[in-house]
Amino acid sequence: MKIGILREGKVPPDKRVPLTPQQCKSLINIYPRLTIVVQPSPFRCFTDDEYTAKGIALQEDLSDCQVLLGVKEVPVDQLIAGKTYLFFSHTIKKQPYNRKLLQTILQKEIRLVDYELLTDKQGMRLIGFGRYAGLVGSYNGIRTYGKRYNRFELKPAHLCADMNEMRKELKAVKLPPFKIAVTGTGRVANGVMEIMEEAGITRVSIAEYLSQDQFEEAVYVQLAPGDYNIHKEGMPFDLMHFFNHPHEYDGNFKRFCPQTDLLISAAYWDPKAPVLFTREDMRADDYRIKVIADITCDIEGSIPSTLRATTIDEPSYDYNPGSGLEEVAFSDDQNITVMAVDNLPCELPKDASHGFGNRLMNRIMPNIIGPDRNQLIQQATIAEDGELTPRFAYLADYVAENHFSG
Repeated sequence: MKIGILREGKVPPDKRVPLTPQQCKSLINIYPRLTIVVQPSPFRCFTDDEYTAKGIALQEDLSDCQVLLGVKEVPVDQLIAGKTYLFFSHTIKKQPYNRKLLQTILQKEIRLVDYELLTDKQGMRLIGFGRYAGLVGSYNGIRTYGKRYNRFELKPAHLCADMNEMRKELKAVKLPPFKIAVTGTGRVANGVMEIMEEAGITRVSIAEYLSQDQFEEAVYVQLAPGDYNIHKEGMPFDLMHFFNHPHEYDGNFKRFCPQTDLLISAAYWDPKAPVLFTREDMRADDYRIKVIADITCDIEGSIPSTLRATTIDEPSYDYNPGSGLEEVAFSDDQNITVMAVDNLPCELPKDASHGFGNRLMNRIMPNIIGPDRNQLIQQATIAEDGELTPRFAYLADYVAENHFSG
């Protein structure tokens, strides 16, 4: 088998890699009949020379490879017919901006394996950048809060040499008293928890958080789905039932709005599930949240002020709750400042690539190179031989030629 590592083609280019130079070398040592080549790139966090130093050849034309590994979506004009691709496709929620991508994959009879769908028998994801999204996203949220109120300064995460320097930045800052609500309990949220610990922010219970308007120090509360969703018929909250039937629930997050200064959204959101709050809620007199770090970055999803994804260089904008429109960041005290960078792990690309590549090399690649045990790869395959796989047949209307969104 010959595997090619793609040059990231999305603009702005992603600096992360699916496999580091050392990980490529290790795979070849384990599988002597395996060949790995790398498409040259001036943007990667690991240089072309670092790959060649480990014996990995550079190759511009990857048409002789059976399997192609990337990170972000591949531009449609760069897709090679008949290949197996692994990358984050962002299509399973029928994202309108990637409809053409999936249509082209079907037309070119490409096998698309989405990293997001690689799960164990319990349905838990085996691979991802979630932890690093949580680490950087929460750091950015705290930094944005400091900038909005001119209370403290933090170096941008992407200007830190690595995660260790980012942590040192946090520890050197004296945080003022303010209240943070964190949604989620998965890998992204676990990354957030690490930053809360590093920053010395005290965790409090929901009862404490809701009953005390202000504390003498910075505090946070972590909210599981059952803390802000309730069954419409008054049934006890059941997590698996909520995942399978989110439309049967109402949102109960509004009680946190008058008690929160910074919201860090780190929970997966199903479009059929309730939103956290509405645009009308954001205009209420008792709506207190002034800074939102939307790590999940669902455009106009669970958080209506997430109008678009932001960039690493310009991570924030202001949302005017009166008009519902975007304004310049930090331009008006009545506005809500939103941080919605959609490629947060890119700010610590080497750390993130090491973590991702280790899991890819040890947990996923044996099923690509050898037998697909427990149909791990098959269950993560969205399209094959010009057809949607049965699990993703619900995307048929999304890719139909006569499909019109909105």
